[in-house]
Amino acid sequence: MGIGLAAACGFRVFVPLLVLSIATHAGHVTLAPSFDWIGSTPALISFSVATVLEIGGYYIPWLDNMLDSIATPAAVIAGTVVTAAVMTDISPYLQWSLALIAGGSIAGLVQGSTVATRLVSTSGSAGLANPVVATAELGLSGFFSAVSMIFAPLAFVLVLAMLTVLAIVVWRRLHAPRKIARPTTG
Repeated sequence: MGIGLAAACGFRVFVPLLVLSIATHAGHVTLAPSFDWIGSTPALISFSVATVLEIGGYYIPWLDNMLDSIATPAAVIAGTVVTAAVMTDISPYLQWSLALIAGGSIAGLVQGSTVATRLVSTSGSAGLANPVVATAELGLSGFFSAVSMIFAPLAFVLVLAMLTVLAIVVWRRLHAPRKIARPTTG
């Protein structure tokens, strides 16, 4: 569950926190004792407001790129927190080590890919395609959050598949033959 939520944090920081808060508030998820605050009413309200503001911010052309610079470290932190929060009955050392290594890393990788996608979108369309990218990221964040709550093993497999595709794309770009411009004569 933590891995799926961490990946969702890479797409949108507050959507998975809101989903986890709702699920905890409803009694669907039991959190590690030090994370019970996530299911509290004040946290639920705070995550709701933050989610609405974050979603809205990504539809404002100049603000979306600025949000990416803030969202990158926030996604790593959120991915670490949601991963640690769902690990119960485990030593704190192992809990935080796994949360940082797995959750934080996955959130960071996914967030890095969204930043790259937004840069390509901004440069290729002068920002006109960014709302489409923002909608896709929001949908993926909601999807991974929901799947993590409903059937965590499927979320884990989907995250592995997504990271595999990302690794293949990066590898191909790094190892693609370079075209060398030849000077023209005449």
